[in-house]
Amino acid sequence: MTCMTTIGTAAEPRDAITAANKTFMAAFKRADAAGMAALYTENGQLLPPGSDFVEGRPAIQAVWQGLMDMGIKAVNLETIEVEGHANTAIEVGKYTIAGEGGKVIDNGKYVVIWKRQRGQWRLHRDIWNTSVPAPTQ
Repeated sequence: MTCMTTIGTAAEPRDAITAANKTFMAAFKRADAAGMAALYTENGQLLPPGSDFVEGRPAIQAVWQGLMDMGIKAVNLETIEVEGHANTAIEVGKYTIAGEGGKVIDNGKYVVIWKRQRGQWRLHRDIWNTSVPAPTQ
């Protein structure tokens, strides 16, 4: 299991979330879907585009594994803002998804609600959507 950064106060979660995102991106590069799922709370949820809610670490792991199996090789996260509220934080950011050879497959934006549990910030609700325009008909 991957270890996340701990911080002293909930008022300053940005550094811990930045560190957790680096761990997330490294796990994706290693094709470690189990390591990615371990970064979520036990009842964490993904809200991916074109899909229903995905809840719990086993289901979250399956989604990330499925994306890896489709040829996605890397995800890059860029935090735009973090707003802390005691043991909860809201992160807004941008993502880029790459395939073989670093070819960009998608880019978009995301919102993550983080929860601090036993001193570790974990993803609790994770929603994203593309910024690529839909094809015209």
